[in-house]
Amino acid sequence: MATKATPMEIANSADGQPVPTGLRGIPKSIWALGFVSLFMDTSSELIHSLLPVYLVSVLGAGALSVGLIEGVAEATAAIVKVFSGTLSDYLGKRKLLIVIGYGLAAVSKPLFALAGSATWIFTARFIDRIGKGIRGAPRDALIGDLAPSHLRGASYGLRQSLDTVGAFVGPLLAVAFMFLLANDIQAVFWIALIPAFISVAILIFAVKEPETARSADEAHSPIQVEDLRQIGAAYWWLVSVAAVLAVARFSEAFLVLRAENVGLAIALVPIVFIVMNVVYTLSAYPAGILSDRTDRRIVLAVGFVVLIAADAVLALATDIWLVMAGTVLWGLHMGLTQGLLAAMVVDTTSPGIRGTAFGIFNLVTGVALLGGNVVAGLLWDHLGPSSTFFAGAGITAVALAGLLTLQGSSQSFRTNDVG
Repeated sequence: MATKATPMEIANSADGQPVPTGLRGIPKSIWALGFVSLFMDTSSELIHSLLPVYLVSVLGAGALSVGLIEGVAEATAAIVKVFSGTLSDYLGKRKLLIVIGYGLAAVSKPLFALAGSATWIFTARFIDRIGKGIRGAPRDALIGDLAPSHLRGASYGLRQSLDTVGAFVGPLLAVAFMFLLANDIQAVFWIALIPAFISVAILIFAVKEPETARSADEAHSPIQVEDLRQIGAAYWWLVSVAAVLAVARFSEAFLVLRAENVGLAIALVPIVFIVMNVVYTLSAYPAGILSDRTDRRIVLAVGFVVLIAADAVLALATDIWLVMAGTVLWGLHMGLTQGLLAAMVVDTTSPGIRGTAFGIFNLVTGVALLGGNVVAGLLWDHLGPSSTFFAGAGITAVALAGLLTLQGSSQSFRTNDVG
């Protein structure tokens, strides 16, 4: 027998008919995309939670090398996202590109297990991030195509929460397998293949996209100046703020190195990712719901303040408990910002150029993240871990100041359909 919807679970449409809200109002394909992310992130974090320590302790790389590998990998993904997002607008189809992207990430996993040098790791990360770049913008744009406008923040928050479930399940499995396999990191890397291919199977069979993401009469050659002119000032200012934040929010690999720096055993290092991603998972969906009911900029500003606090705690940490406290704050900041930034890209762009908008957004923030990782690695190697996190706090304060000047009505950053 069906349960009766509560007042919090329905809203009224223009014709007075009830419109589902809450979790039951989110389309099945968005749920499926969430589970695709969950399994792929489980695979990725099985590897990435151990990768910084493997590079430094086993392969003899320095913090700068870790920063360069992570930064170049993310910048590569960002550059590819521009073209994949625009191509998905041009084709009016997004799923094919998403499948290619997740498939490429899956087939890159064996390279980590076979790696015997930092060059191999760089190659594996490079291929993996190309896959991320191909899938990222079309996937985010597809969620924007599918999500009801009154559940936009919740839809992105749900996908982000499910993604982050994988991000803490992966490190949890890494800890378990490290104990079971006597700290054989490469054997753990082989196990990561299983959830990666489950992810691709869910994507192929469970995700449905609208007949067209762009009508036939709108289709034209990719990336035209006229498209860019359609994007308003609010979008470009949002991109600028997000880029500054990306410089400040360097790779979580530095959280792992910080934990090892204060004495955490190698086999337990993935606990850092577990703690961060549990908090991330628990906060992302509620943050999305809250942003649907108020001005998203307010929620985002709180996330920036939390990152400043996280950096301060991590900079001053002298034991593992303080590192874990900073990690909790870092995870909370992720939950308060990442899904909201995606929702705000949709708020400020029209459907026909949404893939392009996500591509540009990810290109700019990805290049900024590369710079942030290089700076973080240099500071770590030459001035110590505290300098890395103090610099992050200062740069985040600059991003917060920019956010506070972002123009637009509170409604335009809540449920508005642009175009």
